Amino acid sequence: MADRQVTHTSKNRDGDITGIGNPGQFWSPRLKAGAISDIELGINTYHVQWPEKRTEIRVVNGPTGKYLRTDRDNTTRNNLDDLPDL
Repeated sequence: MADRQVTHTSKNRDGDITGIGNPGQFWSPRLKAGAISDIELGINTYHVQWPEKRTEIRVVNGPTGKYLRTDRDNTTRNNLDDLPDL
């Protein structure tokens, strides 16, 4: 299992995350469906390294299907939406 650091995201026009990545890495970009599969099957883990802490990316079952999200904590600054575009 590889632990992959995510530094960028791709988003659709509604702002929904459609992919994650780290430019220059062989696996990047990774579409949302592939990343969800990786996490659920235990193939790879993904995280974001913020200046103040590391946050794991996890799969959430929402009303419109599965999506990627960072773990909750007391700050709003460590959100996948805050990452630059791929």
